[in-house]
Order: sequence, then structure tokens, then C-alpha cells
Amino acid sequence: MNRIPGVDSIDADVAIVGAGPVGTLLAILLARRGKRVTLIERWSQHYALPRAVTYDHEIARILATLGIDSENDPAISFHDELYYWKTRDRQDLQIVDWQSQSASGWRVRYWFNQPMMEQRLLAIAAGLPEITLLRGWQGIGLQQDATGVTLSLQRNPEECGPDAESRSLRARFVAGTDGANSFVREALGIENEDRGYFFDWLILDMIPHFDYVASRGGEPAQWQLCDPARPTTIVPGGPGPVPGGPARRRWEFMVLPGESAHDLQKPERAWELLAPWGLTPDNATLERSAVYRFQARWARQWHKGRCLIGGDAAHLMPPFAGEGMCAGIRDAVAMAWRLNGILEGRFGLDVLDSYTSERIAHARHYIDFSQELGQIICIADEATAADRDARMIADLAARGGTPVPTDICQLGQGAWCADSPHAGELSVQGVVERDGRKGRFDQVVGQGWVLLGHGVDPLAALTETQRRQLAGLEGTGIRLAAAGDTGDAVDVEGTMGRWLDRIGARYVLIRPDFYVALTADSPETLQSRFARVMQALHLRTDQAIAAE
Repeated sequence: MNRIPGVDSIDADVAIVGAGPVGTLLAILLARRGKRVTLIERWSQHYALPRAVTYDHEIARILATLGIDSENDPAISFHDELYYWKTRDRQDLQIVDWQSQSASGWRVRYWFNQPMMEQRLLAIAAGLPEITLLRGWQGIGLQQDATGVTLSLQRNPEECGPDAESRSLRARFVAGTDGANSFVREALGIENEDRGYFFDWLILDMIPHFDYVASRGGEPAQWQLCDPARPTTIVPGGPGPVPGGPARRRWEFMVLPGESAHDLQKPERAWELLAPWGLTPDNATLERSAVYRFQARWARQWHKGRCLIGGDAAHLMPPFAGEGMCAGIRDAVAMAWRLNGILEGRFGLDVLDSYTSERIAHARHYIDFSQELGQIICIADEATAADRDARMIADLAARGGTPVPTDICQLGQGAWCADSPHAGELSVQGVVERDGRKGRFDQVVGQGWVLLGHGVDPLAALTETQRRQLAGLEGTGIRLAAAGDTGDAVDVEGTMGRWLDRIGARYVLIRPDFYVALTADSPETLQSRFARVMQALHLRTDQAIAAE
């Protein structure tokens, strides 16, 4: 096999197989730190049809670090509405709070068009000379040793025929973000844990030629119709193809027992199902019709040696919580800060162990949650549905119709202090002011290792060695001050101060992925817990680095 021109045995710090949103984000996060990345995509042309349509506040927070503002971006939309589940008679079964501002400082839920978002990410990647994008290539072999990984590549035979050109590439690390049928996962011999949860649903992505939501007379913009005759999801699909024009919409119809998935996805059947919703070929465009099998599974191991997997290669979940792509984006961020740290000589390879332990537990939470929602929604039996309706209506009435808040999931055990209250949780973000600049904390202070002191100097509470360790992480110590006081950053609206008061913390160490590594209420506790976090990171000592 011939090597790719310009790539020697160690020229690629990281090779990423799969250039969807997860792989492309990972490439960007690595390249922005100066890492040389080869991004490999099986298909020579970008896939232009919708898939994922929604993401949560945590993903908005991540995208903001790239300069993508979910509040003011033409490729992203939102609805200041609650999320309803209704009976066939349109009676409320459940109400979920998608209306409040989240702990992340962003709205709970956003809607987008995946091809548009991917083009945005690819444009950012194209502006980074550290990234080489190889389109139309697929992995066919993988071998790793103590210093790197050799990938065998071939032109996609589906596009180039069985005698397609082959090459090889050598990288220090390989990340597989190559989907549910991942080559990297299979090459590593990683098995899946499969819940055996299978429901087929027809996905219809529509472009109405009019303002659909306004035409429906108060019908929610985002809701679930729990009708046993045909369980249905009705949600936004992100902005439309014309800026300022009608927005996209999505319908998802459960395939009923005895129905043919093949027949159901024919255009004529799609229009039959959409007719009760006021859509016809004269007033709407059918952008995509496809039957998907909703599954619940995860890989038992998310890294082996110098190889990692993420996104659909590592987990699949039913879409009812809207967290499938979100989990993959979290994977990319979790891989990125670890790989950057290893490649920069800060961490030992063992820090990758915490990638597996943290992310499996986190993804499983959302898989379990999605399954629970599916067990409520995917009921086609009349009697069972009647029992469900009576129970849920009574529960909703008992709490006075109060919407259910969205939860914040804790990471699995890993690079955070396990006996530190609220560690492993997503940090709260508020509006702060620093050096005359006012905005969300992440944009004003920056992304990285941040040691926050609640009205106190956090660096003064560390030992000299620990201050050097934080500096070695390029970490920042920030004294958070209340409005009217002085400090490194002023908590303009009091959001972060209230959070710290609520969790009883004077000190918080926030990681580059915005998760809390530790909390402490005294310098002594801070020093003890900081030492444990540095140990969990496999932080390399000054002596080890000097000996090289």
C-alpha cells in the first residue's frame, strides 16, 4: 500500500474515521490546539438530507465555544413553549419544561437542520490548516503498537468499484466516530451491550410552504400524540431552506404490528398519513421518508490502547429524549481534552480509562430514560393505553399541572473527586463581567480548567505545588465577586453565586467539558480533593517530563 503523500509514520497526531458532526467537532477541538488531524469520511459527497433535528442546552454551550450562537444563528431555531404529551383526544398526559433557561445559561432545547449544521462545522474545519479531510475513503484494517496506530484505507468500493485504490496512514491515536456499523469498533473487537429494544418508526421530514405552527390554532409546536391507533411525534425540523421562510417540520409515525416498513415509506403512504395534518403535495415538500429502527445499545468498552470510539459507534438510543446526537457531541469534547492533554505531555495514557467509565454511565442514563419514554409512547394496545392515560392524567392533576423539569445527569466515575458533593455534574453558567466585557461565563472567562473561588482567591488556597499543577494545565484561578464588589469576574445577575450557595461550595474546579471536578468549603478540603483529581488525571510529574 502507498502512504498518503505528505504523511509520514507519525504526521497525524489523531486520525478520525467518520466526518459527521461528532468527528468533525473532535477534529476542530484538536486542531485549535495545534494537533495535526486527518479526518476520514467514507462518502465523497456530503449527505444533504435531515437526520438529527434537536439538541439541548449543553450542546448549545459547546457550540458557543466555536462561535455558533444558538440564539441568533439562521441555521438554528427555538420555541418558547412547553413540551406536551397528549391522548388521542388531545388531553394532556405529561408536560415537560422546555421553556425555562437551563443551568447552562442557554435554553433547554433548540431545533436545527443537520446538513446545515454539518456544513457550518466543515467550514470551520476547512479554515484550520491542521486538518486534512479525506473524502471517499474507508478503513479496512487497523493495527496499533506502543507508539501509534496504522490505518489501512481504501477508496469506497461502493463509489469506485471492487478494485479501488488502497493506502495506509500512521497516527498517534485513532478515533472512530463512524456510525452504528463502525469499522473502528469492529476492528477493535469491542462488543455491544444490546437491550433488544426494537421499534420501527417512519420519519417524514417536511418543508411546508406556509407557517405551519401559526396555521394550527394553538396546537403545540413540539408534542407527542400518544394515540394507540398510531403513536406520533410532531416536532420542529429546524429552519427552512429559505432564510426567513417557512420552517421545516418533522412527523414520526410508529410502524404498527403487521405493517410493511418498505411499503410505509413510499411517498404515497407518506401523504396519506400527513393528510389529517393539513399537508398535501400542493402545500408542502416531502424532503425525506425513511423507516428507522429505534434501538438501545452501547459498546462495552469505549477505548482500547490508542483507539477510541464515540457517537453512534459507541451508543444508540431511541429518539424520545432528543439526546442521541447530544451524547455524541459530549463524547467529542470528552475525547478532545484528554487527547490534547496526552499529546501535550500533561497526562499519561491511563487518563483514557476515565473516558470509558464516565461516558458509558452518562450515555446509559439517557438510553434508560429514552427507553422509559418509549415504553409510554409506543403503546398500540387500546386497553394498555387506557390504563396509561388514567394513571398519567391523575399524576398530572395531583401536582396541579406543574411541568416536569429536565434533569442534569452525573458522569460515571472518572477524573473527578467522587466524595465531593455535586462533582461530576454540569457546572452552572451565569452572566459575568470581566475587564469591561460582559457576557456568559464561558465566553468571558474562557474554556479550560477553571478554579473558581466564591468571594475568595482560589489560588491562595492551593499549595505551591498545586498552583504549578494548575498552571501546567493552563488553568485559571478566578475570584467570583457579587455585583457591586470587586474580583476577577463579577457575577452580574447572581446566578453563579446562588448556585455556589446552594451546593455549599467556596471553591469549584471546572473542567474543559464544563463538568465539576471538585467542590470544597475550605482550603484544606480543596487541597485534599485537588490532589485526588490530579491523580485521577494521571498528571505527569515535573520529574517525569524533565527525564525525557
